[in-house]
Amino acid sequence: MQKNDEVELVIEDMGTAGEGIGKTGGMTLFVKDALIGDRIRAKIVKLKKSYGYGRLMEILEPSPWRTEAKCSFHRQCGGCQIQALDYEKQLEFKQKKVLSNLQHIGGFLNPPMESVVGMEVPYYYRNKAQFPIGTDKNGRIITGFYAGRTHQIIANRECALGVWVNRKILDIVIGVMEKYNVTAYDEKSGKGLMRHVLIRYGFATKEIMVCLIINGKTLPYADVFVSELCKLEGMTSISINMNQKNTNVILGSHIEVLWGLPYITDYIGDIKYQISPLSFYQVNPVQTEKLYGLALEYADLKGHETVWDLYCGIGTISLFLAGKAKRVFGVEIVPQAIEDARRNAEINHIQNAEFFTGKAEEILPEFYEKERRRGRQAYADVIVVDPPRKGCDKALLDTILLMKPERIVYVSCDSATLARDLKILCNRDYELRRVRPVDQFCHTSHVETVVLLSHKKPDGHINVKVEFGEGEGKVPLDNIAKRVEEYKPKERVTYKMIKEYTEAKYGFKVHTAYIAEVKRDLGLPMYDASNAAEELKHPTAEKVEAIKDALKHFEVI
Repeated sequence: MQKNDEVELVIEDMGTAGEGIGKTGGMTLFVKDALIGDRIRAKIVKLKKSYGYGRLMEILEPSPWRTEAKCSFHRQCGGCQIQALDYEKQLEFKQKKVLSNLQHIGGFLNPPMESVVGMEVPYYYRNKAQFPIGTDKNGRIITGFYAGRTHQIIANRECALGVWVNRKILDIVIGVMEKYNVTAYDEKSGKGLMRHVLIRYGFATKEIMVCLIINGKTLPYADVFVSELCKLEGMTSISINMNQKNTNVILGSHIEVLWGLPYITDYIGDIKYQISPLSFYQVNPVQTEKLYGLALEYADLKGHETVWDLYCGIGTISLFLAGKAKRVFGVEIVPQAIEDARRNAEINHIQNAEFFTGKAEEILPEFYEKERRRGRQAYADVIVVDPPRKGCDKALLDTILLMKPERIVYVSCDSATLARDLKILCNRDYELRRVRPVDQFCHTSHVETVVLLSHKKPDGHINVKVEFGEGEGKVPLDNIAKRVEEYKPKERVTYKMIKEYTEAKYGFKVHTAYIAEVKRDLGLPMYDASNAAEELKHPTAEKVEAIKDALKHFEVI
């Protein structure tokens, strides 16, 4: 089998990105746009030792789950990988994807999965869209979406996932550009003015935001753009964003309001949010309410709890939780988002939520260390994390383990990094209690997941009374054996665990030899490092105390 060969395949499975998987001649092939159940002809475009990649050339026999896609550009566009797959089968695929990652990456043999939460109408759900502006080979201004893995614009002003108003706004913007010769940006040369059109829409309020991203400091004919856009009912905010860098990043840091407010408002449940062009806000408000409802259910708040919401964005989850908790602390790295979060707390009259700017993996350890130095316990009943796709930083996970919250609610947009982080937490003090996927991004291969972890209870004690001979009070031997068999001894505390604990809590490393010396002085068993104490000078008093603290933490002494 060689590159450019054409082969016939039956698609038996689907990969994590929604690509079809088939086998031929002992070789596994991944084929984009092929669906489970299809019989296809594919051209091999790349080969490895035991697998390869193919291009779909012809569907010889369509899958029984293949449907007519709403968008004729779905194969070219990088947005909707599985739009041609029956929606119920999409949900099955996403459920299986989360389960597979938990099993193969996390090592959970039988995770407590609950059924995926789908949508009744899985179209026209996106409240945000960013349209690149460019020109075609004839020099005409076009907009649409980038083709998969390229920056080639597919000219299409309608998207089956976007809201009705998108087409109207794009028609107005391009109409004004054509009439007044406002140029489109060209990535190769770095010339031209209009780069992107950002649109936000409030599903509950019907408010509309338009932000024009330009390669300059001023927008010519700004008054014309404003007057035409204001003809649309619901228009609330019109602004320009300056981005003069030769970069793939869409938004620059400076925004100037041309007309109206610098934000629009929307609701999730009863909570009102102000959303600026730079705000992170979930793109599917219908599913977001279900997602946050699950997070609140998993948190199981009674009103007396202290909650940390890490990677809090504009406070969307924080404010949901605040109504049920004693106090909530939110942490987010984006200063604008924290400003929005504080303002959102204010407009909702929520006084028990505080927000901090910074990296979650720095803020939480710093808080923990300050409380320790004050002689106080850094406290959290519940910690909620909603990290980016890369998952949680190791320093953050280590600090969470030190703080020992009763429950952890993990909201994830990438089940692979979720599984990795859960493995770390559950190898220590936590157990996986509930897992539920939410179809936040219908017709794409992406899926959100909500997870509940609870702190393991301390090992119990078994009291067994054994009386020999006949008569009452004799304990059946099979019952004793069963109860002893059910008892799980505590995990052996390793030198690595002690080193990780001291580094996370005190900020310095301790050598294995130091740990061995302290253990020897305390008369504790040495295991594999029995001779290590001869290797280095004696530890300082500070390090001795840190090691003893770790031994107390792990209940060795």
